[in-house]
Amino acid sequence: MAISQAKAKKSQTGSRYHPYRKKRLHETGRLPTLTKLEEKKITETREMGGYIKYRLLSHNIANVFDPKSKKHSHSKIITITDNPANRHFVRRNIMTKGAIIQTEKGKARITNRPGQEGQINAVLIQ
Repeated sequence: MAISQAKAKKSQTGSRYHPYRKKRLHETGRLPTLTKLEEKKITETREMGGYIKYRLLSHNIANVFDPKSKKHSHSKIITITDNPANRHFVRRNIMTKGAIIQTEKGKARITNRPGQEGQINAVLIQ
């Protein structure tokens, strides 16, 4: 069955809405892209209006911003230390926005959504 982002079948109190039409193509959704810590793998997906979204399946390098020197640099990711989205993501080495990663420069927090933007941006934590 297709993943749908249409209006729910039930209201907040639990009463049932009567369906007035079937699912539409523009209401379809996709499963989340769980970006892993491995060699770089990226896919392209076509979105509405011909827009192309780059889905990052796995990567091991991050664009790290140092707030003290105000400079960006590439740094290799060693491991994921914490992920507030899901505690089991740490064990599976899955990176999402807000995850704490250990890099060669030090600990950093991911500031973007790698599964939807095709890259990993992070800020060093003092």
